[in-house]
Amino acid sequence: MNRKELIDALAAKTGSTKIVAEHNVAALIEIIGETLAQGDSLALVGFGTFEVRERAARVGRNPKTGAELKIAASKVPAFKPGATLKATVNKK
Repeated sequence: MNRKELIDALAAKTGSTKIVAEHNVAALIEIIGETLAQGDSLALVGFGTFEVRERAARVGRNPKTGAELKIAASKVPAFKPGATLKATVNKK
């Protein structure tokens, strides 16, 4: 499912217009991004937790030349699914 299909499904499920559903999806994505940018996590009970994880600096290799290169430390967004979501996916 892509973003457009998600918007269509949300509009159908809630009985709202596609424009309202699009605004809601955009707002949710923006809120999640802003929360993670501040270094906080966002927990949706039953669904999962969005969090920021630290990635340490490391040495990598250029696949073309084999030369070593330094990869800087970074922060990456991560998602940890909740028990209810896992059960839904596994049909338990």
